[in-house]
Amino acid sequence: MNRGPQANRCTEAFLSKDTSRRDFIKVALATPLVGGAAFAETASQDAGPHPSRQENGSRNHSLPHEEIAFPRIFTGNHLARISCPLGGIGTGGIGLGGRGNLQDWEIFNRPDIGNQLDYSFPSLFVHAPGSEPYSVVLERRLLPPYDLQQEGLGSANVPGLPRLVEAYFHGSFPISRIEFEDRDCPVKVSLEAFSPFQPNDAEASGLPCAILSYEIQNPSTTSIEAVVAWSISNPVGMSDSRKNQERSANGLAGLLMTDPSLPSDDAFHGSFALAGLVPEDGATEVLVSWKGGSEWQVGAYSFWFDNFTKTGHLGKAQEPSIPVGSVGIRQKIPGGGKRSFSFLLTWHFPNRTPERCGWGAPKGKEKELLGNFYCTQFRDAWAVAERVGANLPQLEERTRAFVAALKDATLPASVKDAATANLSTLVSNTSFRIGDGSFHGFEGCGDKVGFAYGSCTHVWNYEAVTQFLFPSLARSMREISFGYSTDAEGHMDFRHKLPLGYEHSGAAAADGQMGQIVKLYFDWISLGDDDWLRRQWPAAKRALAYAWRPGGWDENKSGVMDGVQHNTCDVEFYGPNTMCSTWYLAALRAMERMAQAMGDRDLAGDCHRMSAEGSRWIDAHLFNGEFYVQKVRSIPPEKIASGLREGMGTNDTIHPQFQLGDGCFIDQLIGQHHATIAGLGELLDPINVRKALESIFRYNYKPTLMRHASVERVYALNDEPAVVICDFTKGARPEFPMPYYAEVWTGLEYSVAVLMMTHGMVEQGIEIFRNVRSRYDGEKANPFDEAEYGRHYARPMASWAAIPALSGFHYDARLGRMELLPKISGREFRCFWSVAGAWGNFSCSPRELTITPVVGRVGLKELLVGPSFGQIKGNLTVTHASAEVAYARSIEGSDVLIRFSTPVEVSPTKPLRLRL
Repeated sequence: MNRGPQANRCTEAFLSKDTSRRDFIKVALATPLVGGAAFAETASQDAGPHPSRQENGSRNHSLPHEEIAFPRIFTGNHLARISCPLGGIGTGGIGLGGRGNLQDWEIFNRPDIGNQLDYSFPSLFVHAPGSEPYSVVLERRLLPPYDLQQEGLGSANVPGLPRLVEAYFHGSFPISRIEFEDRDCPVKVSLEAFSPFQPNDAEASGLPCAILSYEIQNPSTTSIEAVVAWSISNPVGMSDSRKNQERSANGLAGLLMTDPSLPSDDAFHGSFALAGLVPEDGATEVLVSWKGGSEWQVGAYSFWFDNFTKTGHLGKAQEPSIPVGSVGIRQKIPGGGKRSFSFLLTWHFPNRTPERCGWGAPKGKEKELLGNFYCTQFRDAWAVAERVGANLPQLEERTRAFVAALKDATLPASVKDAATANLSTLVSNTSFRIGDGSFHGFEGCGDKVGFAYGSCTHVWNYEAVTQFLFPSLARSMREISFGYSTDAEGHMDFRHKLPLGYEHSGAAAADGQMGQIVKLYFDWISLGDDDWLRRQWPAAKRALAYAWRPGGWDENKSGVMDGVQHNTCDVEFYGPNTMCSTWYLAALRAMERMAQAMGDRDLAGDCHRMSAEGSRWIDAHLFNGEFYVQKVRSIPPEKIASGLREGMGTNDTIHPQFQLGDGCFIDQLIGQHHATIAGLGELLDPINVRKALESIFRYNYKPTLMRHASVERVYALNDEPAVVICDFTKGARPEFPMPYYAEVWTGLEYSVAVLMMTHGMVEQGIEIFRNVRSRYDGEKANPFDEAEYGRHYARPMASWAAIPALSGFHYDARLGRMELLPKISGREFRCFWSVAGAWGNFSCSPRELTITPVVGRVGLKELLVGPSFGQIKGNLTVTHASAEVAYARSIEGSDVLIRFSTPVEVSPTKPLRLRL
């Protein structure tokens, strides 16, 4: 395996006790976003004991051996499958290929895998006095195979022009860094590509732009002249009427690309801009159009051979022409110096309709304009460029600070890699915001259309990103679920159609509906806004009571779902099972607490009784000594309430097919996972839960899939390790089991791994994360695209939950209570945290803990910390902005609760510090 050059490491302990927020930002900005070892080819190098043989039940764990680095470095054949989305949340994006190329142009309101422009490439020109000029396409050489087209590689995007020999792709979404290598190149070249991405700021993170910044370093002792130029075909439609206009303003120079001939309702109606940032001591040059008038590539000939390779200039526009434009930046670089060459790519395409993107619509509304929220903020693509250019220092600072905060965390590299790589789903076409600002999501992306419309509740329930990083988007989804999607009877559409308000959609999903209640609770405590909850409360009560209808999920109000339960496996489960019933128990716990806050004592009492009785029944009747099973039940059709069957399950309700039965199911404790995230406590006997998790690792986890047989979809195979969905080693497989039982879904793997991390099986959980990410190695699969039903699938965003889980972080805004109980031992633990309105880092050692926001403020009334702060006899000093804070200390279980005499507001300039 070829390895990249020795990577620079991020400065340790950004937020040490003597480091201010300003110092942190300075270090973040100054430090290249690279680090760690190059990508290890296989995960078979771990010589440590198998985690299934380790039964350590303590909270703190040392880390197992790690092969995956963060950021990961890919090179050679491991660049082949990389396509990292560049763009904003809900804007569509452009894929950054592993070679430094742009591919997958998906900015036109739908997925478009493989969409390439005729021309979109950067060029480098270097000239030193007394030497021949050097020119090259500023990409790594193409990778095999070369026979994918009927005419070899064809001529589009000039594959025959010289390119650089090698590239090293450093992946740490949202910033990617590529270091190019070629001994014949007289300069050292690297690229940093990103789009602004800031927790808690969906608007700044929702800009339709890609920022490409090339750093050229002159290793010689004499001054040189360098030019970087971008050439792009006008992407606004395909007609001969496309028009490029030269624009300049506020330190920008470039092109606005349109097609005036397109009707205002055309799918491609809109604009695209290519702009260069004018350097202080350099110059920009703009070529509005390339030479045309022939079927042959006369424009490329003229640009490359007649102009760029000779002088670094772009040439002059002449008629006839073709709508390909170029923007160049020219600078002199002194010996030993370096310069940045930065470009903005921005877009503005307002015509999102259900038909165009693949969303389900009420009859007759398929072509209705939904719009894009970002298009309501700007008149065209050049206006986007102006906004981004004017605010680039702050946008870049916040984005770099976010990445630096994650790099500084002492979490396993595989956890950071999984959590950040899957953030890219938010900027893929899986996610979008329509004109009114509301947030929506497909399950995933097909190659040319969205897959499974509706912000499907039983899929989006799994993701943890919006609730921790973008709570305004999470609340938008909840307001839809508990708005029009929940009817007067309490039936919640698990998929909603757009536009809203005209037509409901399909059956109710037991896991989806109960999960939305749990997430409503989490949103409420995270925000601390009783008025917001009060607006959702009537629908939440109806959604819970829907379970109690005659013939429904729990008609006897027993706390156990034993009816017909449609769920994320796309079938109905008949009879009690812990997948749906743990979601239900979590929902009952959540409703009990919300009912108390809303003054509904009767409902709170009912929920408390049902959750207690249901928990006891499940442990007594569904736990087989090793794990929880399903008791398959016959239910006559006339005993099944309306709205519970979707149509993909069994036709025979007396002898139902597609059940779990006695299988060991990866998702048997999914409700417990989300209850833990939300701070709802243990739903079942903790001893049984631990045994069930050990059984999942014992039976479902396969160190290799060489002998694993599956006739359904394949996402992992051969020698890859994985956790399969259901294993029948200890129970008879039904004749026709749940159809997906032998598949591998990363979203489920992450969820069960996080639950293991929170229940004394940290090593096993980390191993699962490491194994998943080893499958996405850039050669076998794109590390920024975990698929299930479609690419960029929403469920793998469950991976983010590992960060709060391993750090033991929890925050309740209503109580002003923060918990910091790390699950990993070590000399010093550092981690990222985020709440609505603030995010930052905390560091924790046996005698000191420091909480430092990087952005925003967080109010604290009490803080729950580890037992070391209560075991040592001596004074505990609490300081806020260097001033001592009075407090009361008490023991809560094995931990220490610190109650401040008056609330404290922790901010970047006023950190909180505890010292023993």
